[in-house]
Amino acid sequence: METNNQRTITRRIRDPNEPKRGLTPFMLFNVEQRKIIKNETKERRFGELTKIVAKRWKNLSETEKRPYYSMANQDKIRYEKEMEEYLKTQNQK
Repeated sequence: METNNQRTITRRIRDPNEPKRGLTPFMLFNVEQRKIIKNETKERRFGELTKIVAKRWKNLSETEKRPYYSMANQDKIRYEKEMEEYLKTQNQK
């Protein structure tokens, strides 16, 4: 008997009106830093930019990271409110 170890992945069809999840502190830092790095260097490859951003994030102190955690919390609150409204409209249908 032959076994197949591959899993079948089924993706949920995403409603285009569903709110997007909040960004993590690193992703907020990433968005900000990519603009700066692109202006500083000629590096344009996605992977190389990500390595540079990750290294910068790792070298930040907790105090320097604090604003990004604050922004992420605000974004999480935004998402929760938008999701609550979205679910209300979905229940009315």
